Amino acid sequence: MSQAIHSMKGQEHSERGELRQHRAEGAAAGWLSRYGEGMAALGSGLILAVAYMLEQTSYPWAVALYITAFAVGGFAKAKEGISTLVRERDLDVNLLMIVAAIGAASIGYWTEGAVLIFIFSLSGALETYTMDRSSRDISSLMDQKPETGTLIRDGIERIVPIEELTAGDLVLVKPGERIPSDGVVTEGASDVNQASITGESIPVDKTPGDVVYAGTLNGEGALYVEVGQTSESTLFAKIIRLVQEAQSEKPASQRFMERFERIYARAILLVSALLIAVPPLVLQVAWEQAFYKAMVFLVVASPCALVASIMPAMLSAISSGARKGVLFKGGAHLENLANVKAVAFDKTGTLTQGRPVVTDIAAFQHYDENDALFIAASLESFSGHPLAKAIVSAAQERGLTPERPSDFGALTGRGIQAKLGGELWTIGKASMLREHERFGRIAETIDRLEGEGKTVSVLMNGQGAAAVFALRDQIRPEAARAIARLKKLGVQTVMLTGDQGQTARAIADELGIDRVYADLLPEDKVTRIKELKDEYGTVAMVGDGVNDAPALATAGVGIAMGAAGSDAALETADVVLMNDDIGRIADAIVLGKQAKTVIKQNMTFALSVIVLLIVANFTQGIALPLGVVGHEGSTILVILNGLRLLGYRAID
Repeated sequence: MSQAIHSMKGQEHSERGELRQHRAEGAAAGWLSRYGEGMAALGSGLILAVAYMLEQTSYPWAVALYITAFAVGGFAKAKEGISTLVRERDLDVNLLMIVAAIGAASIGYWTEGAVLIFIFSLSGALETYTMDRSSRDISSLMDQKPETGTLIRDGIERIVPIEELTAGDLVLVKPGERIPSDGVVTEGASDVNQASITGESIPVDKTPGDVVYAGTLNGEGALYVEVGQTSESTLFAKIIRLVQEAQSEKPASQRFMERFERIYARAILLVSALLIAVPPLVLQVAWEQAFYKAMVFLVVASPCALVASIMPAMLSAISSGARKGVLFKGGAHLENLANVKAVAFDKTGTLTQGRPVVTDIAAFQHYDENDALFIAASLESFSGHPLAKAIVSAAQERGLTPERPSDFGALTGRGIQAKLGGELWTIGKASMLREHERFGRIAETIDRLEGEGKTVSVLMNGQGAAAVFALRDQIRPEAARAIARLKKLGVQTVMLTGDQGQTARAIADELGIDRVYADLLPEDKVTRIKELKDEYGTVAMVGDGVNDAPALATAGVGIAMGAAGSDAALETADVVLMNDDIGRIADAIVLGKQAKTVIKQNMTFALSVIVLLIVANFTQGIALPLGVVGHEGSTILVILNGLRLLGYRAID
């Protein structure tokens, strides 16, 4: 036995050693990927400086160093440009810049060509770094993915890869470890940091019966967790898939810009060729002078800043949203949110918590509220109906312990009956009351509660109604403020629900929702969304259930509840609220509007600089280094302007 334990420990040590080595290699590769381009740019600048100092004393050595600076600084961009040319048979700005630098060097302007390479590579390194910085808040989720879990089987602890865990397994999560799989706590108590899943900054207390998620960080206590999902089906795995979609999907404006870049690059090369050939032949301009001016034109007219106007801003906004628990599946959806004029909400599980509670108790005959609640809870203790569970919970909250009734029987579609204390009791719908039993204060109470949109259950004995219970789904605490914030933005709010009209209107009135459509089937919700799109243009739909999936897909932007939402809703939606906070919808719309504004600013500024530099080149003539500084400087500025969205703060 001791040999087996020793062997298991040795295997565990070996596995962990291999894991550490793999992570170290991955970290080194990640560092090179993140900073390699920047180091090459700085190296190019250093070699350029040495070559410039040697130019007067040893020109051949200076030229050799200039060529080295070209190779070091321009390798990455030349590789990108040639790859685009060979694989896609297209031109991009990288190739334009390399051609301009080589062209300048070919007529003896080594310094200018090397300066162009240095600043262009430095600008490219900054863009790469900022794009990485923008997406790092999302992609860092991959680093938080647990690799192993401590499986408890037959009383023996064994560390296994998370892929081997199956539903029903029992795992031990020690203090400071990441929870390996979605599941339910069976034993122990601890606080769990769920920021990676829900965006909540404060750890949440977990006790037996509470749900925990893979990838979240356990606090100071030990937890025994019953695995509920395989590693591929966990909420964490779903988030990673959504992240990968978000990083690969481009907004419509970016796709347009890429098409424009291809056409524009060809036009710039054609005009540059004409500037080289026409002036010497027609205007008797020196060939070297015409070539130099053409190279300046090639630099200042290149659309680097225009191309960089969109994606850094989009990724910054997506990253900012992710830190607050709002996950976008792509920049296109952020772009669409900026144009949303109406938001349609499902009711149950979205505006409400999806869990009914007892709101009113009216006792009759000689009973008081506690007497009536005790009897009702005793009858309902055998039922699994949500309303029955709500009555039992209400009794337990008052310290009442239900008793076991006898002769229990179900009245299909109406309620239940049973004997308690030798007396036959019935509890169910108000319609069970006979006409002569529904009078006076009883009738008045029922009518009032039903008018408030509440579900009414009546407790009856042989003398008639003994009590009336009113139940209603609890409205989410943040719902009223969420609706108010949307209205402040000028966004219309609509409720689409399959619930009865009276209940829906009561909740809508309490929240201040503009329009209500009740008694809807899933296909009816789709029809209403289409009508709203015809009326308002871009419409967002917020839902959590399988029945909401068709409407989510039909809406301009589908928004799903991340924690409470069904798999169908999560897969269909464009935006996911990871902590189910519908108050974040207004934040997401404002973030979309700010991203749209920043992109417009960037494009206006980039176009203005390009036009100004082109005009200056033809009217006054500008030096190539000055053109490089103006062109690449504008690129850096639009990137930095896009990065402002990383610091986005929630609106009031």
